Amino acid sequence: MKPVVALVGRPNVGKSTLFNRFTKSRDAIVADYAGLTRDRHYGNAKLGKREYIVIDTGGFEPTAETGIIKEMAKQTRQAVAECDVVIFVVDARAGVSAQDHDIAKYLRKLGKPTILAANKAEGMTEGVQLAEFFELGLGEVRAVSAAHGQNVRSLIEEALDKLNLPEEEEVEETDPDVVKLAVAGRPNVGKSTLINTWLGEERLVAFDMPGTTRDAISVPFEKGGQKFELIDTAGLRRKGKVFEAIEKFSVVKTLQAIESAHVVLLLIDAKEGISDQDAHIAGYCVEAGRALVLAVNKWDAIDSYERELLTRSIETRLAFLKFAEIHMISAIKRQGLAPVWKSIAHAFQSSFRKMPTPQLTRILLQAIEEQAPRRDGHRRPKPRYAHQGGQNPPIVVVHGNMLEHITDAWRRYLEGRIRKAFDLVGTPLRIEFRSQDNPFDEKK
Repeated sequence: MKPVVALVGRPNVGKSTLFNRFTKSRDAIVADYAGLTRDRHYGNAKLGKREYIVIDTGGFEPTAETGIIKEMAKQTRQAVAECDVVIFVVDARAGVSAQDHDIAKYLRKLGKPTILAANKAEGMTEGVQLAEFFELGLGEVRAVSAAHGQNVRSLIEEALDKLNLPEEEEVEETDPDVVKLAVAGRPNVGKSTLINTWLGEERLVAFDMPGTTRDAISVPFEKGGQKFELIDTAGLRRKGKVFEAIEKFSVVKTLQAIESAHVVLLLIDAKEGISDQDAHIAGYCVEAGRALVLAVNKWDAIDSYERELLTRSIETRLAFLKFAEIHMISAIKRQGLAPVWKSIAHAFQSSFRKMPTPQLTRILLQAIEEQAPRRDGHRRPKPRYAHQGGQNPPIVVVHGNMLEHITDAWRRYLEGRIRKAFDLVGTPLRIEFRSQDNPFDEKK
């Protein structure tokens, strides 16, 4: 399981900037304005071979008793409960505040591994100007600058080292005997009902109330001679509504279940339609490289007009999932379930498909012959050959010259050719372009 790192601190100390540094993204909105982040924000991050989940939180006021500040404090408490290590971010230029003392007191009482990071410390003398932060009672102060990237790498290295995790996990390259199938979706979409229908027994608690499932539950299952491990994940609800203490592990456990699965069955509620949360779950599956099958549950509960609207909504809002097969089902009435299993098997086989180098290179050269990459000024990208770089998800590595100028349109064109040639359905496909060094660069 990926370790989880939570960024905690009062408003406007630079937590979101640090989050963007860790995730190498701009997912968190950053501005010189206090209180911009309110909900918890989850992101994937990587340090060398080590992968982890980082949580960005809003400004933390542990003593808040009313209004939005109280709700933001709940979000932060849940992030701290979910994580393995806390990075407590303070403002090196503003100095220690009473609110910093309140947060430090809360973290000391909790006893979770904590690292104190003084942000905005660029150009400061660490020994003198950061001495006052020792009074927070959290040990050594690490001077960092999220905006300039100063000491950010060493900060996360220390955080991960505190957990004594192995640097590299073994990567599974061959077809596993047991297919791990995670059933994911929003609360009350019918995940437990579907698994009970497959099993033919009330193995999981299914009740018409969101949030019945609190944790990821694993159930062994066999169908057609193939062994499966069914993972019923706790519903990923909107972050602003995960307040009960008993639900505090649901989000991270679900994300980790998706990471550990070979195939994810994403259930969508036909009565509720496509929500932002559905798109977020789907996006996380694609980012994690998991094979994916879409199933619209409770299809029998809507009329023909609503069905047409929902179909159009899927085509527009989930356009990035064109590689995934879609099924309209009713778990409670056992309708449309057989084709779902075929798609799951197809997606799994596609994710572990072996693609020989000669065949890949032939497809690449044929694609160039029919539509060469567009010239960028005086530079024309020249792909030479391709080979497979990994499985689950399939990775294709293309070598050549000036490939950094390949357009996204040509990348999609090549992806379509490869998908068609190898019948890759239900799995993301990653294409990496690697340019060869010019031996004459140094002479110039």
